[in-house]
Amino acid sequence: MRSTRLSLALETGALRLPDEGRIALFRPGGDEDFSALPADRIEVIQSFRPDHDALTRRGLRVSAAPEGEYAAALVCLPRARAEGRALIATAAAHLPRGAALLVDGQKTDGIDSMLKDLRARAPVTEPLSKAHGKVFALENPGAAVFADWQATPQQVAEGFVTLPGVFSADGPDKASVLLAGALPAKLPARIADLGAGWGYLSRAILSRQGVAELHLIEAEKAALDCARQNITDPRAQFHWADATQPWTGAPFQAIVTNPPFHTSRAADPALGVAFLTSAARMLTGSGQLWLVANRNLPYERTLATLFREVEEVAGKSAFKVLLATRPTTRAR
Repeated sequence: MRSTRLSLALETGALRLPDEGRIALFRPGGDEDFSALPADRIEVIQSFRPDHDALTRRGLRVSAAPEGEYAAALVCLPRARAEGRALIATAAAHLPRGAALLVDGQKTDGIDSMLKDLRARAPVTEPLSKAHGKVFALENPGAAVFADWQATPQQVAEGFVTLPGVFSADGPDKASVLLAGALPAKLPARIADLGAGWGYLSRAILSRQGVAELHLIEAEKAALDCARQNITDPRAQFHWADATQPWTGAPFQAIVTNPPFHTSRAADPALGVAFLTSAARMLTGSGQLWLVANRNLPYERTLATLFREVEEVAGKSAFKVLLATRPTTRAR
């Protein structure tokens, strides 16, 4: 969809790019087609590890954060409004004044409201509408115009620091709170927090007796950077990694997780299943998995194929906390 709009906009002259210089692409998906753009001048800015790695495998230059000045930039609008604003502010800060700053997004991701917001701050080209979305451009008015859109750390409940766009940026979600409260007073020595986010569950884990080392594994680098601020305990180790991919370190005695089950707007229960499968493979033969999930997700069926023992140890109307122990040989 994005590739169709970009191709049409560039072919018709609705959008123009400079003849030379690097072009920054902010937050595209790992499978998106950018053949309309000059491949040798593209630098992708992507801090979500699965997309970062997928784009790298395609031979693109990929960085977790922008570096230096670019000749032009394309912001692929995300779902979260505050995150989209922060990306535009960051792009503006890495472009010279007057450079082309392109914004593309789907209607379902708020492209119309973003267009309205930008028109209040700077002249915007006539948008090109195609495939349930829009693409348009503005001449960069300078970083100062978007100073109030910059992503700044914010403190939420219990003194945690978060950033716009990370999961549960306004505070700990109810499922994680339930899981934290269900953890026993004593836990094994070597533990992983799978999909650790900004560290809410990690702090709860470290408050239990017996924990000697905790590995925070998180795919979104912005969230992991928040976790580094929130968790200063020397027992904590931080890994920017895709939890669904093979783990090369030593196995864990326990894993705690609130597995995701959404890809953008779309529900994707297979993502949660991938977390559970990875967790089983990361554990010792006597290991234990503590997880929380929406009650309607049928994770018990998957867990029954991966572990010898599965039980619900806590719950509310909307959520359940499951304890799975002793991964099967097939899962190892």
